[in-house]
Amino acid sequence: MSTESLKELLIDEIKDLYHAEKQLVKALPKMAKAAQDENLKAGLTAHLEETKEHVARLEEIFKLLDEPAKAKVCPAMKGLIEEGSEALEEKEKSAVRDAQIIGSAQRIEHYEIAAYGTVRALARTLGENEVAKILQTTLDEEGAADKKLTAVAAVVNKTALAE
Repeated sequence: MSTESLKELLIDEIKDLYHAEKQLVKALPKMAKAAQDENLKAGLTAHLEETKEHVARLEEIFKLLDEPAKAKVCPAMKGLIEEGSEALEEKEKSAVRDAQIIGSAQRIEHYEIAAYGTVRALARTLGENEVAKILQTTLDEEGAADKKLTAVAAVVNKTALAE
């Protein structure tokens, strides 16, 4: 599909994010269940609730843009989740597996940070200030989630080293 305008690109990217977030709503409970570290479990569970809010915000953005809330397959998120799922299937619960879960979660967060930053920039360029504001809220939450994962990793990695 060729993108004929910046607004079409914005909508296309939002559809991609919508699919990505919906995939995460399904994946995060599995990641939390597989985690051994209680802080990791709690963080993933809390981020699940945020992710549900991200889906709702994207639906709000579709309304603001007078577009139907329709997802477009996000192969990148699909791949990131699939890669993370492999780690869950390979090992029993341990700090090493928790370290793998954190790595997978951070790769997902970094993808989302890049995607939301790009879409926010498009919205700003188009003068869609309310859309940009909503996207910034989600972008801030994704950044905070990444920082929390880094803090948990500091403890988990030391535990994994001792295993």
